[in-house]
Amino acid sequence: MALMNYNKIMEEMITELEGHEKCPSLLLQSCCAPCSSHVLSVLSPHFNITILYYNPNIEPYEEYLKRKNEEIRFIKEFPHENTIDIMDCDYDNDIFHERVKGMEKLPEGGERCFVCYRLRLEKTAETAREKGFDYFTTTLSVSPYKNADKLNEIGKELSEKVGVPYLISDFKKKNGYKHSIQLSAEYNLYRQDYCGCVYSKRDHDLKKGSSCDISVKQ
Repeated sequence: MALMNYNKIMEEMITELEGHEKCPSLLLQSCCAPCSSHVLSVLSPHFNITILYYNPNIEPYEEYLKRKNEEIRFIKEFPHENTIDIMDCDYDNDIFHERVKGMEKLPEGGERCFVCYRLRLEKTAETAREKGFDYFTTTLSVSPYKNADKLNEIGKELSEKVGVPYLISDFKKKNGYKHSIQLSAEYNLYRQDYCGCVYSKRDHDLKKGSSCDISVKQ
């Protein structure tokens, strides 16, 4: 069975937009400035972009704010052809813990993460419909630790539900992750060493042989 080339599908979708009089609007869920760096370099020539900073999984709150403020700084400094704005959201950390209840001990990268993908993409899809965006998508697939198949599966499902096209993507392709590291160095971006939730922090610290300094909610 042939693997789906999500990057090629995205490029074909973008090609179809060429020649349109109106630049389409895109609501882009972003987890952090480093991940958004490469994604914005790819998409900003083709869309008017609004970043949706919805990440209820990130803890502690100080870390959440640090990543958000770094995102804001980056989009102010990054040169772009079309508009790039940011839309802030409620923290919603309790909702994240409600959704993953019972999955606390699962390893990173599995079902708990898929629930987190869905939570963030649901918010993005619903906001895209409410605000009248032409497309929505997420930066998450730029990470080699994120499952592009699952992200696109959820995105397409939600697209059918809300009636807003989901921009198929796998931003790690064509050295996208490597480019994000290069841009992070160029703009001196803060690069976190764990995905965001207390469980990813726990697993990261265990691998390093240190104890987790964030209390895990049960």
